[in-house]
Amino acid sequence: MTQLIPGPDGRPRCRWSAAAPEFIAYHDTEWGFPVGDDQRLFEKLCLESFQSGLSWRTILAKRENFRAAFLGFDFEKVARFTDADVERLLGDSGIVRHRGKIEAVINNAQRACELVSREGSLGAYLWRFEPSADERAEPQTVSTSPASTRLSKALKAQGWKFVGPTTVFAFMQAMGLLNDHAEGCAIRAEADRARAVFTPPGIAP
Repeated sequence: MTQLIPGPDGRPRCRWSAAAPEFIAYHDTEWGFPVGDDQRLFEKLCLESFQSGLSWRTILAKRENFRAAFLGFDFEKVARFTDADVERLLGDSGIVRHRGKIEAVINNAQRACELVSREGSLGAYLWRFEPSADERAEPQTVSTSPASTRLSKALKAQGWKFVGPTTVFAFMQAMGLLNDHAEGCAIRAEADRARAVFTPPGIAP
């Protein structure tokens, strides 16, 4: 089956973008475009962990609720959440009410603060795991990679939770550490252009 499907404007896009109306904007403006901002990177790691066992459509529909509940995913603030905050979040019907995942976000916020104190920024650390060209599989043919496995192991060794290789690979796809748009997708070239002018955090321009 082809990986492409015509979009609303007739241009070819990744087939998955047609699975829900809200996917087009996400596919065209976010997925695969490089991100260096610490807060956005942390948010995506958290949302991907919440997606585990669920659909991305469910998480995307609740994204603004998640942002409100977790204070914009400002990890310095989330790191100070208490047991009372966990109970508050378990009562928030606007998010996925899973105690383990909620507690993981708070734990990971604390680990993120520690990482930033050592490395300078979350982005500088995460972008070190950008896969090399010879590690990249054909677009959308795998759900893990050597790079996602390395990053998953590295984060787990530092105490992060809900960051398995599949979750981390989805994070890498979305945050532009690789361009996994299908060959022939009209947005693939746009993501490539964005990557060409993007300087990964921690690297002098």
